[in-house]
Amino acid sequence: MNKTFEIQDYKDTRSGFGAGLQELGKSHPNVVALCADLTGSLKMNAFQDENPDRFFQVGIAEANMMGLAAGLTIGGKIPFTGTFANFSTGRVYDQIRQSIAYSNKNVKICASHAGLTLGEDGATHQILEDIGLMKMLPNMTVISPCDYNETKAATIAIADYEGPVYLRFGRPKVPNFTDPNKKFEIGKAEILNEGKDVTIIATGHMVWKAIEAGKELLEKGINPEIINVHTIKPFDEKTVIESVNKTKCVVTAEEHMMNGGLGDTVAQTLAKNHPSPLEMVAVNDTFGESGKGEELLAKYHIDTADIVAAVQRVIQRK
Repeated sequence: MNKTFEIQDYKDTRSGFGAGLQELGKSHPNVVALCADLTGSLKMNAFQDENPDRFFQVGIAEANMMGLAAGLTIGGKIPFTGTFANFSTGRVYDQIRQSIAYSNKNVKICASHAGLTLGEDGATHQILEDIGLMKMLPNMTVISPCDYNETKAATIAIADYEGPVYLRFGRPKVPNFTDPNKKFEIGKAEILNEGKDVTIIATGHMVWKAIEAGKELLEKGINPEIINVHTIKPFDEKTVIESVNKTKCVVTAEEHMMNGGLGDTVAQTLAKNHPSPLEMVAVNDTFGESGKGEELLAKYHIDTADIVAAVQRVIQRK
């Protein structure tokens, strides 16, 4: 099956988070929001305007924000924290580990501006290790949606999910192509296109890149199966193994470091269940730099062309 995906519009995934949070403000009275001086960047303005008594501006004090969020859960609140991905993880890892993950607190850590597509802010802000940091924590769920619609749906879904969640999204406007009415199912990978020659597993912004690569591959006579893994932990091993049983080889694609990311999770799954040739499209053990997001994806070899090349390599290894 060669499915065609139509771009509805171009929207940033952080706006999907803002829209989902606004909806939760109306439907979930126990949802509260905390922000570390980046309300506009995280698109939390609407929630703040409509629920001023449930919004807490903590200033540039991210570690304190995580402690406050953990405490709010004791009173039955469902706190959503908001700041850049670098400050949501690296700067506050001790607080997340000790106060949230270890005690299994119902905190939703919502992180924007992840990956290279943050662009001009440069390496100090372009965190590429956050998925690895979060997925290694016991009790932590890790979600990386691919577009505006899916980010909005994921934001709404995690409010009803008991336990700590890391929700990762980004800054740039990207193709918005998923069904706006589709319910987000935590822990369930989605097969976007059924194929027989190779399995492409992508997450976040790289899902659309995988779809673009799929079109090019079809022109070359290669029929890929494309899977959107929006939930990296818990990982949907069943869907992946069933696909690889058919295709016999895999390419992963992520806007993250090769070490510790989606590719690592897939590699572990294959090693345990179905050893198969694997190629990873990811940043290879280096920091980013200041530049335009799309140019950085190309320079660091995590673009559409790199997925196509990885598929051609992995098929030769079957």
